Amino acid sequence: MKQATIIPLVKSQNGSFVFKVQTIDNFIENRGIKQEGPHSHNYYELIWLIKGSGTLYVDMLEYPVENNTIHLLKPNQIHQFQMQEGMEGFVFSFANSFFNMDEYDFDWASQAGVVQLFNESRTLMVGREMEEDLKDLAWKMVREFENQHPHRMEILKRFFKIFLIYLTRWTEEHIELVEQSRETELVKSFLESLDKNFKEKKMVAEYAEELLVTPTYLNRIVKKHTGYSAGHHIRQRIVLEAKRMGRFSGAGMKEIAYNLGFLDPAHFSRFFKAFAGLNFSDFKRGALVVAMNAAPMRA
Repeated sequence: MKQATIIPLVKSQNGSFVFKVQTIDNFIENRGIKQEGPHSHNYYELIWLIKGSGTLYVDMLEYPVENNTIHLLKPNQIHQFQMQEGMEGFVFSFANSFFNMDEYDFDWASQAGVVQLFNESRTLMVGREMEEDLKDLAWKMVREFENQHPHRMEILKRFFKIFLIYLTRWTEEHIELVEQSRETELVKSFLESLDKNFKEKKMVAEYAEELLVTPTYLNRIVKKHTGYSAGHHIRQRIVLEAKRMGRFSGAGMKEIAYNLGFLDPAHFSRFFKAFAGLNFSDFKRGALVVAMNAAPMRA
């Protein structure tokens, strides 16, 4: 079965994934990104476009990329970046492990704004009052990353923490956040577990048991933070994966159903129609038409 390409992890000299920062020019040059099609990562990516415009495609949705915007990509999101000439900005690639390198661990629970941003894949407009501070930090990180001085990752870690804290300040001023850090951490843990286990675990009770809460409480807290219940997220994550496979692979419905943990293709067919709003065969046919008629996208 043909699946979307997984970009290899950026690795440090000892082979473990940590962190990478580069200008958009270097990003294009190093990866040959102009020829890159739809793909996914198993790490986070933060794209800050300071100057220019383009289009970001994420899980079959289209987002305009404009001056002074920050775009956040989570692991496993299928995406493609259509770039234009003359873009300026920075690209940060990192995994959770980057924040667990020493005793100064980044407290995600206390940074509720950043957690919410990544969970909702928001696009941020960078205010002029914050732009110069962020740009100064970004250039410091680029220079530090490009040298081989001792302890450079520790320094980069601290610079990037400060960068994220600036973003958190923005969210606290512009986005209504739930203050209870315990609830924020619970939602984050649920969404992370869902992304890893949605093929095997399809009931709210299974995630509630893992997180040591009741299904009712989990549904309520997840809906409070995201606007949708835990059950809704589970169903839509399965539908999303089915759409990804239907659009980006040559697999048929039966193979996709088994891959997603459905023993009966007819059950999968009913599930997809109920929660996607159309028959899988109609979606697959439409996806093929779109693929055949669409002009090649530059990455």
